[in-house]
Amino acid sequence: MSIDSAVLPALDDLLERERAALLSGRFDHLAPLLDEKARLIDRLNASGVDERATLDGLRHKAIRNQALFDGALQGVRRASDRITGLRQLHHAFETYDETGRRRLIGGETSGRMEKRV
Repeated sequence: MSIDSAVLPALDDLLERERAALLSGRFDHLAPLLDEKARLIDRLNASGVDERATLDGLRHKAIRNQALFDGALQGVRRASDRITGLRQLHHAFETYDETGRRRLIGGETSGRMEKRV
């Protein structure tokens, strides 16, 4: 069997658009690409072809994009952890006194944001 001639270039283009979205932080562009990718992979699988030489370039790009996905997810998790830490700091702050003992200083509890000019 032969691969539908439109599938490989379309999949290659999609992987490049996916990479660009990941590198630019445009995560909102990824969901539509995922649906399109699933359709293209289904077409590729339906062709029944397992030509390693033909698919190696696409496999490399898919692996590269997976590494970008993993990095983006790790970055989002770190940002979330940082925001959580800042929120906790707003409520209370732990420090050490002059003798080296821990000291808890209560944070603001007004719930209002301070605007500085």
